[in-house]
Amino acid sequence: MTPPTVLAEARWPEPGDGPPPPLPGFVHSAFHPLVAAVADRCLTRRYGARPRPAGNRTAIVLVSASGDRASAEHVRATVAAGGRVGPLFFFQSVPNSIAGHVAARWGLDGPVVCLSPTGEPRADAVAEAELLLYDGDADEALLVLIEQAPDGTPGEATAVLLGGGRRP
Repeated sequence: MTPPTVLAEARWPEPGDGPPPPLPGFVHSAFHPLVAAVADRCLTRRYGARPRPAGNRTAIVLVSASGDRASAEHVRATVAAGGRVGPLFFFQSVPNSIAGHVAARWGLDGPVVCLSPTGEPRADAVAEAELLLYDGDADEALLVLIEQAPDGTPGEATAVLLGGGRRP
């Protein structure tokens, strides 16, 4: 097997970055803006402007052990206090919502997979991407690895675009 090639890579934050820009339709948490910002940075490095042309078969593999901590804690505290949870929290509580948002913005038309890693996050992401590439489900895979800091700050994210990789 030929391993996939790294076509582009990005991180958030990089020198000079503040918090990721707000993302319309997502509230309270930096998780979703962070995913969108790092994905945009990675895909822009490879392709320039969005969207990609149709038929690109680019998968998204979103990997996070803790998911959107800030939103989960907000919902927990609101329910515990007998409050009413806003409807956007139901939408954004599923990690596929931000992966789908990135796919729609960029015109990516491959599968979307969300993982909670059981081992080293990047190795788990690459293993999933290899399955998608080798099985012919995608020609490229955008891996987004994200963990929010427990103190409520945005945290860190890495995006890697992989391509190639074939079975003999």
